Amino acid sequence: MFILGNFLEAVAKVLDIALTIYMWIVIISALISWVNPDPYNPIVRFLRNATEPVYRKIRKYIPTYFGGIDIAPVIVILLIVFLQIFLVNSLLGLAYKLKGY
Repeated sequence: MFILGNFLEAVAKVLDIALTIYMWIVIISALISWVNPDPYNPIVRFLRNATEPVYRKIRKYIPTYFGGIDIAPVIVILLIVFLQIFLVNSLLGLAYKLKGY
């Protein structure tokens, strides 16, 4: 069970890092949207390609425009924080239990 515990711990830590990186991508994308970015800039295209599919899924179920402000990035960040607190901590707890801590 020690190996499974180590595996779950590694998965939890990698998932936490991936969620943190994606949260920063969402934050940077939201900040860039406040100015008029060049749509042909590769960085802007990467940020839009990385965030728009998630925003689209959220907008499908929840109205996100309030007074001309799009709150989809805020919802995504809240979902990321929820996943970090619930899923990552649950995986770490299970890993530590399997390891005998």
